[in-house]
Amino acid sequence: MGHTSLEKLIRLQKKTSNIRNICILAHVDHGKTTLADCLVASNGIISTRLAGKMRYLDSREDEQIRGITMKSSAISLHFTSGESEYLINLIDSPGHVDFSSEVSTAVRLCDGAIVVVDAVEGVCPQTQAVLRQAWLENIRPVLVINKIDRLIVELKLSPQEAYTHLQKILEQVNAVTGALFTSKVLEERAVKEAELEGAVPEGEVPELSGGEQVYDWSAGLEETDDSHLYFSPDQGNVVFASAFDSWGFRCAHCVIPLQTHNHTHTITHTHKISSKGKKPLFVQLVLDNIWSLYDAVVTRRDKEKVEKIVASLGLKVMARDLRHSDPKVLLSAICSQWLPLSQAVLSMVCERLPSPSEMSAERVEKLMSVGTRRFDSLPEKTQQLTQAFLDCVSEDSAPVIVFVSKMFAVDSKALPQNKQRPLTQEELAQRRELARQRHAERQATSQIAEDPDSASAGDADALCAQTEALSVKPAEEEEEKKEHFIAFARVYSGVVRRGQRVFVLGPKYDPALTLRTHPRYLSLSCSVSPSLPHSLCLSLSRFLSPSLCCCVAAISAGIGGMEDFILKSATVSTSPACPPFTPLNFEATPIVRVAIEPKHPSEMPKLVHGMRLLNQADPCAEVLIQETGEHVLVTAGEVHLQRCLDDLRERFAKIEISASKPIIPFRETIIRPPKVDMVNEDLGRQQKVAVIHQAKEEQSKYPEGPQVDSGGLVNLTTPNKMATIGVRAVPLPEEATRLLEGSAELIRTMEQFSLFAREGKTLEISQKTLEQIQEFRTRLEGHLQGWKWRNAVERIWAFGPRRCGPNILLNGVEGYQRPSVWQCLEREKEKPEAATLRDFDNSIVSGFQLATLSGPMCEEPLMGVCFSVESWEMKLAPQFTQQDSVEEETASRQGSENKSESGGSNESRWRGDVTDCYGPFSGQLIAAMKEACRHAFQAKPQRLMAAMYTCEIMATAEVLGRVYGVLSKREGRVLNEEMKEGTDMFIIRAVLPVAESFGFADEMRKRTSGLASPQLVFSHWEVISSDPFWVPTTEEEYLHFGEKADSANQALKYMNAVRKRKGLYVEEKIVEHAEKQRTLGKNK
Repeated sequence: MGHTSLEKLIRLQKKTSNIRNICILAHVDHGKTTLADCLVASNGIISTRLAGKMRYLDSREDEQIRGITMKSSAISLHFTSGESEYLINLIDSPGHVDFSSEVSTAVRLCDGAIVVVDAVEGVCPQTQAVLRQAWLENIRPVLVINKIDRLIVELKLSPQEAYTHLQKILEQVNAVTGALFTSKVLEERAVKEAELEGAVPEGEVPELSGGEQVYDWSAGLEETDDSHLYFSPDQGNVVFASAFDSWGFRCAHCVIPLQTHNHTHTITHTHKISSKGKKPLFVQLVLDNIWSLYDAVVTRRDKEKVEKIVASLGLKVMARDLRHSDPKVLLSAICSQWLPLSQAVLSMVCERLPSPSEMSAERVEKLMSVGTRRFDSLPEKTQQLTQAFLDCVSEDSAPVIVFVSKMFAVDSKALPQNKQRPLTQEELAQRRELARQRHAERQATSQIAEDPDSASAGDADALCAQTEALSVKPAEEEEEKKEHFIAFARVYSGVVRRGQRVFVLGPKYDPALTLRTHPRYLSLSCSVSPSLPHSLCLSLSRFLSPSLCCCVAAISAGIGGMEDFILKSATVSTSPACPPFTPLNFEATPIVRVAIEPKHPSEMPKLVHGMRLLNQADPCAEVLIQETGEHVLVTAGEVHLQRCLDDLRERFAKIEISASKPIIPFRETIIRPPKVDMVNEDLGRQQKVAVIHQAKEEQSKYPEGPQVDSGGLVNLTTPNKMATIGVRAVPLPEEATRLLEGSAELIRTMEQFSLFAREGKTLEISQKTLEQIQEFRTRLEGHLQGWKWRNAVERIWAFGPRRCGPNILLNGVEGYQRPSVWQCLEREKEKPEAATLRDFDNSIVSGFQLATLSGPMCEEPLMGVCFSVESWEMKLAPQFTQQDSVEEETASRQGSENKSESGGSNESRWRGDVTDCYGPFSGQLIAAMKEACRHAFQAKPQRLMAAMYTCEIMATAEVLGRVYGVLSKREGRVLNEEMKEGTDMFIIRAVLPVAESFGFADEMRKRTSGLASPQLVFSHWEVISSDPFWVPTTEEEYLHFGEKADSANQALKYMNAVRKRKGLYVEEKIVEHAEKQRTLGKNK
């Protein structure tokens, strides 16, 4: 197919049913970009000979050097099938785990996906991740099994063995899809059963009829038809291909007359004859022929047989291809005509993937249901916008609904309006005339230089004009170097035009509030910002298309002029009733941090400006300023970090920068007292008593400090002796910690509800969210079992840090009743309690938040710790009570000005009254609570928690020992190892500390000569077993570790490194065993 004009692509936009928005998803190095090259070559954009070698959609220099895709790129293609013409908007996404955020931005804009799987490696971790992302976004996938030529050339399998191998790969992919479907069905069934159980006592019988419509299909797995979800060649949603050799086919294109009435998910039962000992038809009619072609062209290079094959297939092969020394050139020339890959893939896309007008109502409701709100609870005008989604109408009367998934930076020269266009004949004639005039002026100037006396005033004016033109050029060049941002967007409804007035809806925008306060859509709140699109462009590959006057529904396009209104992603609409779309699902968590500073301090403003641009251009990168004033860049991994630093140096800041060593995050926790020492000897009672006596001796040195008893209870008095707090620290069970960490969003919703309740307001929470909170409460009660956790869930005071973290504050104060954190479930009024205690309730919570935000070991956040307030005594002096009655009016005025979130005006009154030489009493109470928590934490065995990566490595048997050597050197732990069936590849799964992961991939490739490459994904937090404060005490420990305990204490090493970075005191010896130096002269 030849090159398609832009006018034709614009004309195809108007027929929504013939538009396909697709993306290519796969594991790294499975052939996505090579496949994209073949599809691009079908439109005449690049040569078919360069397909697979040029990597056209990898437009960055570092992408070409590394050989991996780092940024998702889009392009519009034209495809003709019979009499129908299709417009295919294709997005090529990265496969490396560090850039999985680019996959999320691509999937949101598409209606279908091409999942590519390597025929040798099979289903890999990122394959499962992209299938899960496609499932969460409700888009339909099709499958391409790529690199089948490796089965012939590398593994040297027979056609029958290859058939079995392909069958297993299909089973693996379908197993992932089946697991996702099963979990969804069971979840829907549990939700419906809970709704039915809850509907009976409440008497909500009329709602049952509406629920039955959704409940019919999810009544059970046996009653559900899932045939359309799986990949099967007989359904036409599987292509077998070799993108590098430019061939691919579907079984629907093969001449196989047999059909089966049995429903299967693999090719086993579809193409198999019943005679015993015979080959399946798929092997006889398809694989045998491909194997024969490879044998004749690549293996034996039999010219006679090749000529027979070419003649029998009726192909025309050029003489230079037949004479070429590389057999792959001849093979590609034959296969590209016999089994064209682009024809097979694009026809499958057009037949099996939906058009934008076929979007399901379920996906629309999921997109519009933000946070804890259900679609049913949205305003009526908002729900009416669903029809605009489903109709996908490209009319001016339809509301414009656009979702911007990311902002990407482009140079000014790459903008469509700055590109050179072909000149007409009239313009060429004008250019020639101007050139003649300039030539005549230059000759006149040279004559003036030879004879200065003859210079006239007119010539002087001409010289001044030339000087002004030269002075303007630097300013123009400066403008050309400026970075511009294009919004990568999908139009779901309406028509977007240049200069059109739209509203940018942020993630916290509430359409219900706007419709109540501004029913006529007049002056809107500040969360809705008007914006004017400056430019529109169609294809977003290496080159942007010329500017468009409008962009209709169902199209993915680039929108200019939005960089001042959108940071990373946003919803854009002409209707304020439109809600913001649900946030993108990011698989990778940004965890790698570095501090950045310019080499020349005077260039700090350029660095700040460059980091702001980088933060906007990368959907996953985060930029923040720490309390120390450091500018910190947070990325998803080592490769992602290197790319961000290169962009900062070369594109955004354009200065020399220096980056610190990676800032490794840790967590601090406590554990139960160990029963054995470091040499696995039982700790006797004498050792425990000795430890208690040592703690009491330390307390006697500071009699006014905190008092710690043998059970770990810490009593601390405020400096003015007016309040005493008793706090005890207890380690949370591991399951409860994981539950709290995964339920941060629910805890944040509960905290927001409590805040609204204290202010006398009500927060509407959907029934589904209430059920999730109830389930969270039930699971937490199940994890906190035993006599010491009796009624612990009911006594929860707060969560921390930041009011939603994995630590708990318990209310153990006798006689103190306070509102429960579970008010959203109970819906009860606050019980009366002592006003004195309620006055400073928020001070206790604030002290707990500060204590959990930075622990005593190395000022890192706490995790898995429960602080129980056992006692809280207040001794307010009488003069303060009298002073309160005298200065009531002043105190109330101060309270209204300084009212806090939960303390109310009473607490502010005490802050103004109870002030002495030690400062406000509330501040003293916050500091006392913080110190009490820190001392209670130190009274228990302290441990560090390290961030852990899950590492999956594919390696051959020859380098297996080297892989284990690198893992053991970096404190890694192997979980399991299994051999991939039909290959000599081993899959090794291990966990690796993030602190030891830097340079791990490079070292692994060097040690194994490139035969093993790891994939690192953040997994969990793990307690480091060694005690950072341990010193040998028993005789066995002295014998085992030596007097100085010379063996490396990993936890101590990590803790000291963090303390050094933060400028804290580190107890270490600078010189050990110093000796007097003796020179050679004295030895004579």
